Amino acid sequence: MNLDVQLYDTTLRDGAQREGMSLSVEDKIKIAKKLDELGIHLIEGGWPGSSPKDTEFFNRARDIRLSNATLVVFGSTRRAHTKAENDSGIKGLINATARAATLVGKGSTEQVLNVLNIDLDENLAMISDSIRYLKSKGLTVFFDAEHFFDGYKKDHEYTFRTIEIAAESGADCLVPCDTNGGTMPNEIYTIISQVKNRINSPLGIHAHNDMDLAVANTLAAVQAGATQVQGTINGYGERCGNANLCSIIPTLKLKMGIDCVSSEQLAKLTEVSRYVSEVANLALDSHLPYVGASAFGHKGGMHIAAMTKAKDSYQHIDPSLVGNSNRFMVSELSGVNTITHKAQELGLDLEDGNAQARQILAQLKDLENQGFKYDDADASFNLMLHRAQPNYTSPFELVDFMVVVENNRRPPTINDGEMLCEAVVKVRVGQNVYHTAAEGNGPVNALDKALRKALVQFYPKVSVVKLTDYKVRILEETEGTEAKVRVLIASTDGEREWHTVGASANIIEASWIALADSMEYWLLQDAKSES
Repeated sequence: MNLDVQLYDTTLRDGAQREGMSLSVEDKIKIAKKLDELGIHLIEGGWPGSSPKDTEFFNRARDIRLSNATLVVFGSTRRAHTKAENDSGIKGLINATARAATLVGKGSTEQVLNVLNIDLDENLAMISDSIRYLKSKGLTVFFDAEHFFDGYKKDHEYTFRTIEIAAESGADCLVPCDTNGGTMPNEIYTIISQVKNRINSPLGIHAHNDMDLAVANTLAAVQAGATQVQGTINGYGERCGNANLCSIIPTLKLKMGIDCVSSEQLAKLTEVSRYVSEVANLALDSHLPYVGASAFGHKGGMHIAAMTKAKDSYQHIDPSLVGNSNRFMVSELSGVNTITHKAQELGLDLEDGNAQARQILAQLKDLENQGFKYDDADASFNLMLHRAQPNYTSPFELVDFMVVVENNRRPPTINDGEMLCEAVVKVRVGQNVYHTAAEGNGPVNALDKALRKALVQFYPKVSVVKLTDYKVRILEETEGTEAKVRVLIASTDGEREWHTVGASANIIEASWIALADSMEYWLLQDAKSES
């Protein structure tokens, strides 16, 4: 399509309304700079009239140097029966000293009459007065017509009149909003097409995701002629979220031929997605299209075998185009080619080629039958491949361990509680055996401390390893307390993260297996980096 599409990001305002999401002023500044790197054209910074934090953001934003983006301030049309120049909200938009402003106004008869409780003509006056006043101050003005599609389906003439008067008042772009997220893509396409035939002004689209159709609705609007796309990184937003720009941007560029960002900027998409989730302190959905860790992950043996022959066999784009990468996951569904490919990735040669790969595959399937699971524990599988090498020597060997959980036998020493957890670990490193003990606030914490205490005597740098997540899953609930459990541990050294797994009917043993794998994997990687 031969369209110039503006990308309008509202992560800092609409996205921040997501439940559990809270951005500091510093967070917002960091994200704004990252969005600028991605090539976003318009960044909505917030609503100064609704939050002192947003007022501070715009005060500090005066010193931000952006290469690609323009900061946009958001607010509402003036209050009913008030002059625009006297309205505190309108004053806040001007005081923000942004070059562009987005005004939201009602585009639905029902909303005007039943929510604002004013007459229809006053709503039109509020839209017109507010836009004219901001334009007189030299601002670029976008008009978000709230509840537009719902209103259009019930009273299309009045709803159309709301954006018509916005255009007459000088609005630079008219943005119909699917505020409740309840409109179908075919309806979006039809309505945008009808509006475009009746008005000679740029149109945009602002879609919410309550039916999981926000991306589809946005693309339908673009196909109908909309040239401003509003959305958020990772689809963050209230309720079910907003249209996900991380899906929209690559689809516009790679599928629809719309060069909304450069190829170099598109290659930063995955990085930006993960950066924003990290700053927002939200776990990123690994199954997000384009940017998720599983977006180009392959688990089935037949799929992986095909991928090694033709890389586009089971993926619709080259993941490097969006800064992502392939992942070949190992599991009971894997084939010999998967094992061989993973070994090659690690620079390992398998003796007897396929014969050893088949042995490893048989071991893998046996372990998964016991409750282990390796598609989420690459580090543990990495160790399995290394241990299959005839010249591999583990950096340490467990001789024995014991965990004691006591109650009231002696005065508590941890957290003023009544329970005492103590682990005793005996570890061999080379010819030396280290026998250590440590207390913790639980048996796994005690084991972790005791193991570190032993290893740090020989490997001082191991102290940088931290556990960041610990998950336990019961594998067969009907077996009650006799059920096997799977333990998945996430670890980091501050630069990289890895995952290890353990399984057993004994939760302490399962935890120990995953914990020991985590330490061994890091020691192996550290040794490689020094060699």
